[in-house]
Amino acid sequence: MKIMVTGGAGFIGSNVVDGYIRQGHEVVVLDNLSTGKKENLNPGARFYEVDIRSKDLGSVMAKERPEILNHHAAQISVPASVSDPRLDADINLMGLLNVLENAVRYGVKKIIFISSGGAIYGEAEEYPTTEDYYPRPLSPYAVSKYCSEFYLDYYRHRKGLDFTTLRYSNIYGPRQIPHGEAGVVAIFMENLLEGRPSILNHFPDDPDGMIRDYCFVGDVVGANLKALDKGSGDFFNIGSGRGTKTLELYRTIYAALREIRPQTPHEPAELRREGARAGDIRKSCLVVEKARTLLDWIPRTDLRQGIRKTLEWWTGKEQSP
Repeated sequence: MKIMVTGGAGFIGSNVVDGYIRQGHEVVVLDNLSTGKKENLNPGARFYEVDIRSKDLGSVMAKERPEILNHHAAQISVPASVSDPRLDADINLMGLLNVLENAVRYGVKKIIFISSGGAIYGEAEEYPTTEDYYPRPLSPYAVSKYCSEFYLDYYRHRKGLDFTTLRYSNIYGPRQIPHGEAGVVAIFMENLLEGRPSILNHFPDDPDGMIRDYCFVGDVVGANLKALDKGSGDFFNIGSGRGTKTLELYRTIYAALREIRPQTPHEPAELRREGARAGDIRKSCLVVEKARTLLDWIPRTDLRQGIRKTLEWWTGKEQSP
């Protein structure tokens, strides 16, 4: 089938594009390259450099007529949303509405929408958190993602546009940029490879940092494949199901680096502790049983395996001409 992926030159979106193409689908990528990169683009996909808020989106949709629209394009940074809520809403809400209007106009059958299980639940009293828990978003980014889910319900009810929503935890892996909730993985890797100090953000009562659910991007690709024909009109947590403190993450990355590069110093570079940032939550971990039952999806890569795969990509990138 023909699939359009917005944000398909970005970290997660480009990995999803690769997965769709491996499965034999025809893929169209739409990205404004604000954070996406041309080197991430799969040569088997057609590419349009277009912003999701632009009227040019309609021209591309009219020409390509995709059956499925996978919507990864977004403003992804919690701190940035706190600094500029208007920009966050402009991209994540007005951009989505432009996508939905054109999807209806040009016959898209289904939207696969990327929401944030790592943010929308807020400081959840239910931990780990299921989809039954009522979200209490604590940042403009989380608000825009949760609001988007209501728009999807509206367009399905009134316009007949089907959807499946994937509520991602903190995704990491090859091609990651040091932004967004899981950007700490890329930041730690860059700093450790360069021997630079890193910052560990934490709340005053826990110097080991916040708890997050880190899920490998290769597993996330599998969820996007399953969502092509499953999960109609529903939403699903996509994560590892395991909470990891920031200090444990740092140590896991450092241990994997020493395995790959035995010449790495026996002690890592300095880890400086600083307070939590605006919009940070203390802990987040997702229950993924619903995705296992209804999407036939499970995470297959544990943190140690995923970190090693990601580091191998980073070190290979350094060695490439």
